[in-house]
Amino acid sequence: MRRPLALAVLAITLIGTVTACGGEEDDTGGTDTVSVGVIPIVDVAPIYLGIEQGFFAERDIEVELTEAQGGAAIVPGVAAEEFDFGFSNMTSLLLAQSSGLPVEVVANGVASTGEAGADFGAVMVAADSPVQTPADLADATIAVNTLNNIGDTTIRESVRAAGGDPADIGFTEVAFPDMPAQLAAGNVDAVWVVEPFKSIVEADGGRPVAWNYVDAAPDLTVAAYFATTEMVQEDADLVARFAAAVAESLQYATDNPDAVRDILATYTDISTDILAAMTLPAWPAEVNRDSVERLAELGETDGIFENPPDVDALLP
Repeated sequence: MRRPLALAVLAITLIGTVTACGGEEDDTGGTDTVSVGVIPIVDVAPIYLGIEQGFFAERDIEVELTEAQGGAAIVPGVAAEEFDFGFSNMTSLLLAQSSGLPVEVVANGVASTGEAGADFGAVMVAADSPVQTPADLADATIAVNTLNNIGDTTIRESVRAAGGDPADIGFTEVAFPDMPAQLAAGNVDAVWVVEPFKSIVEADGGRPVAWNYVDAAPDLTVAAYFATTEMVQEDADLVARFAAAVAESLQYATDNPDAVRDILATYTDISTDILAAMTLPAWPAEVNRDSVERLAELGETDGIFENPPDVDALLP
């Protein structure tokens, strides 16, 4: 049995009280109880659906979800064995791997649609903002959910691709739910948001100026579920069952977009109008390795890694 959940992040459990990590078996039924760190955004709708549909229970897994602000907060929780599995953007995972944290991707999480103008994440500005193109963001103050993650890395690439110099961008950390208000108040020049918060900003009159996921790489793998290398090696059966349940959940989300919108209403406070309007991401079964390698290149260009990350060690 691993340590009880103690990570100092927003902790809202989906099923009962978090009691154990490390796949502890239920004394009566042989069920493995696992804790998973997630972010309250559309990206993780499949795992909520998978729990609801019984995909994890069918594999003798009971899942307890705990919400955090971003992957940068979840990664140390998994490394410290406070979560069994976590959901994180790929840049944060590359940063962790390059820093010597023994983490490995166990299942795909979410991907960009690959379509500018029709993706689930974008850099948004107020309607009357002078910012018109990604190059105009070069000296802007931009809110991201956590620093040194996939948001700021891909935004810099959007600016570079448009002919701007991203060196003077001022990134500031703001939780996704707080971004619409921060933009409306003029506290930041732009916000990087994913759904459902992208649609909330649009409903308030905001507009997109950069499709940073699309600019970074074709069909970008944005995030994945991961565990420690120790868990992958010592609890291989549990990891395989968890990965299989996630894969089935991803396919179910892909096939049932209305169910995605319905389940999102259970873990976010979003109006029905916003739920109907938002753009859903892609949930492919496999990680796009080329796109992860591109993220590693961008991170090295931006100097966020102390050492070059080992993509082979990180990916399954």
